[in-house]
Amino acid sequence: MKPTHALAALGALLVTLPPAEAGDARAGRRKITACQACHGLDGLSKNPESPNLAGQVESYLVRSLTAYRSGERRNESMNIVAKELSDEDIADMAAYYASIQVDVLPP
Repeated sequence: MKPTHALAALGALLVTLPPAEAGDARAGRRKITACQACHGLDGLSKNPESPNLAGQVESYLVRSLTAYRSGERRNESMNIVAKELSDEDIADMAAYYASIQVDVLPP
């Protein structure tokens, strides 16, 4: 198979795959209580040691939480909190934080 045909076949396959299941932002909002202590009530942290989560890319949040849960990514607090999260919890929480609109105003 020629490389161009292989790429076309791969592209066709990717278009026909079902989208990854997205989390439920409403459910995620109910699950973020433990997050709020460090990351703020609205996902905008007042703590310089904790990043803002509001408006982050959903897939980034899923990858990060999954890595904290497995221990691949290390942070004492996050490893403890994420250890108890299910895949559904992670998807829902990521969907919630990603759904928050953040407006950036240049100086």
